[in-house]
Amino acid sequence: MLKSSKFHILTVLLVVLFPITFFGQTIVRGLVSDAKTGEPLPFVSVILDGTTEGRNTDFNGQYFMETNTNGTKLKFVLIGYQTVIKDVVQGQSQIISVKMSKVSKELREVEIKGSKQRYKNKDNPAVELIDKVIAHKKQNRKEQIPAYQYEKYEKVQFALSNISEKFKNKKYLKNFQFIFNNLDSNQMPGKVILPMYLQETLSEVYYLKSEKKLKEIIKGSHKVNYDDFVNSEGMGTFISYLYQDINIYNNSVPILTNPFISPIADNGPLFYRYYIKDTVLVDSTKCYHLIFYPRNKADMVFQGELYITYDSSYAVKKSELTVSSEINLNFVKELKVTQEYTEVSPGEWLLSKDNIAIDFGLGPNGMGIFGQRALSFKDFVFNQAMPDTFYKGESVITPDSALKIGEEYFDTRRHGELTTSEKGVYQMVDSVQKVPAFRHTMNVLEFIFTGYKDFGAFELGPLSTFYSYNPIEGFRSRFGGRTTKQFSERIQLESYVVYGWKDERWKYFAGVKKAIGEKSYIDFPQKNIYLTYQHETKIPGQELSFVQEDNALLSIKRGTNDKLIYNKIFTAEVQIEHANHFSYTVGLQNLIQEPAGSLTFKKYDENNPQGTPVSEIETSVMSLTLRYAPKEQFYQGKTYRTPMYNGYPILSLRFDYAEEGVLQSDYSYRAVTANVFKRIFIAPIGYGDIELEAGRVFGKVPYPLLEIHRANQTYSYQMQSYNLMNFLEFVSDEYFSVFYSHYFQGFFFNKIPLFKKLKWREVATFKLLYGKISDQNNPEKNGGLFQLPVNSDGTPLTYSLETRPYMEASVGISNIFKLVRIDLVKRLTYLEHLNVTEFAVRARVKLDF
Repeated sequence: MLKSSKFHILTVLLVVLFPITFFGQTIVRGLVSDAKTGEPLPFVSVILDGTTEGRNTDFNGQYFMETNTNGTKLKFVLIGYQTVIKDVVQGQSQIISVKMSKVSKELREVEIKGSKQRYKNKDNPAVELIDKVIAHKKQNRKEQIPAYQYEKYEKVQFALSNISEKFKNKKYLKNFQFIFNNLDSNQMPGKVILPMYLQETLSEVYYLKSEKKLKEIIKGSHKVNYDDFVNSEGMGTFISYLYQDINIYNNSVPILTNPFISPIADNGPLFYRYYIKDTVLVDSTKCYHLIFYPRNKADMVFQGELYITYDSSYAVKKSELTVSSEINLNFVKELKVTQEYTEVSPGEWLLSKDNIAIDFGLGPNGMGIFGQRALSFKDFVFNQAMPDTFYKGESVITPDSALKIGEEYFDTRRHGELTTSEKGVYQMVDSVQKVPAFRHTMNVLEFIFTGYKDFGAFELGPLSTFYSYNPIEGFRSRFGGRTTKQFSERIQLESYVVYGWKDERWKYFAGVKKAIGEKSYIDFPQKNIYLTYQHETKIPGQELSFVQEDNALLSIKRGTNDKLIYNKIFTAEVQIEHANHFSYTVGLQNLIQEPAGSLTFKKYDENNPQGTPVSEIETSVMSLTLRYAPKEQFYQGKTYRTPMYNGYPILSLRFDYAEEGVLQSDYSYRAVTANVFKRIFIAPIGYGDIELEAGRVFGKVPYPLLEIHRANQTYSYQMQSYNLMNFLEFVSDEYFSVFYSHYFQGFFFNKIPLFKKLKWREVATFKLLYGKISDQNNPEKNGGLFQLPVNSDGTPLTYSLETRPYMEASVGISNIFKLVRIDLVKRLTYLEHLNVTEFAVRARVKLDF
């Protein structure tokens, strides 16, 4: 909550910076609070007496009014409180904060009973109204219309917010003073913003109820480009992920990846307090004016206003949603969602305007980033369905011609005018990118966050792999890099060399990626050919997610880590992605594995119980991988795609085939692996991630070709691995696994004052693995196979899972400093194995909203 002194400082700053803008205008802002308790009063009517100008205070009791209308008195009105009238000076900017007193003891008692101490759902007219809205949700949903189409206009912008004179005078900005000619004081009342990104999209949307299909055809799209520094397509996807479509008729509403309970959810009365304020006209439609508050301000719920049609349809005419400042939502200073509905035919209401505005920042004061997504819909057509074949295929179609549209295309087609600062953002950003200081700064930031140093057509990195360590190779020195899109958008070359100072052996990698589709090798949907050759080491069972295995920070490991495999790998792959997020990869891999350290390959049979040493094994495997991720969203980085899970499943299926004697393969086998991942949103208790995987190997093969289950001996918490399993501890030729993680998003901690203040969040995880080694691949029951690894005294180190499953569970605290997650992990089974850790603390770094 802002204090009056802060309002005064901000007002003086704005007047000094923009005297011409404010000349002749009356600007009033302030705070309205309860005279006795000091609590801010929301929904106070602030009226310029004798005029039609008025505002309501927000949920923090604040208001802002900017007008050219003549008026000398400001009236503050709230039922149950004495009306307050204050003088206003015309043509000036001023702070008018008031304290309001309740009208009488009797009324005060009624107000306390009705609104706080004894609020009840039973016999409550506001709850009865909400129940009718809930009962009519199905008939008011647009999905009930057999067929419709409309034109959709979308504008997304980001801007630096709360620009101060001190910031403008920073020495490092002396070459950028021209950007401050593009400041805007109208978008956010009381704050000055500097637009830095703008994207406009115009499309035609078609819906057919019988097929439950929504198809969108992009007619034109234009945006500010930072292509030299970020992936524009990935940035657009990330923005769409943050600003997802909000349907108030759904029970759960996504806000910044968090599930919120809608005020008209089926169970809404359990989480909200509702009050009927009055009846009003909204665009000549008579409506109930309903206000609502969260029962618990820390829950993932909204507060705001609803305007419900005053007829038998009980449809939402307008909604204004915001959130409590006590909610556990990172980096959000202010958030407001405004939606307006239009009656397109008797009793049928469709969304016509949709606006979500968020002011991001590290704290309540200081500079931040203002983000806004504004949607407008018009030209509705009903019950004129297109042919059924029209709705098949991709849900969003973007012709190449739509991406080549210039700014002038929107001059006569956008649904509203751009502000002066928005119109100037294209030219300003283009000018900024030509300043050497800007390019140098962006290159430094890119190096810090990606680990690659850009030299134009070539980049050196990643930095985190230049040094690492393991007991077999000793210190590893690595040097490498790859070409960039400046070298070619169709071909990427990549290579590195590594030297181990203890094993005194060179390792290396060389690869080429060639685009065979219309787009570049990195743009979605990718259609690429890969050819690589690698001579490198591998810890059996280590599979790290979104990080290089020779990352310097992961060199320190718990327990014994003296088993290594030298691999020589030739890989040829063709990867084909489709716009509907179905993809397939056809590959051929020749792999030569040589054991190192304490790891040995010994062929075991009854005639030779000591085993016959085998120096290496070679296999040539043909593979087919199918993957389907409907409506998948991700950010395409330089090395990895960072997934942005949205509730849709991700399915994958892989087949492997090897035939002895073909391409020098020593063994014949078949293998199949299936994986399903899904995020489940459960408002208001956060969300859960569930992953199921099953696999089987058919054929007689030694253990290096079986499934070596993913283990983790680093001190970093790995989502896709078993964090207290040792490397090469379990192998299977048939297995099934379940991973489940639940992110409570502060649901419990928000009830504890200290944790609530720290904004910590709870997380719990459970991992289960069933598996076995069939008799065909068990060296104790079938000769000619490799002996499973044992200790020097003969104690087994590698096991089958036939007797019982492997299980581990963890509870953790996330959002520590908004970055760190710390888990207490417990291993639940196989505690009798050698070098086992039952309890451990693991950490992970991840930025969340």
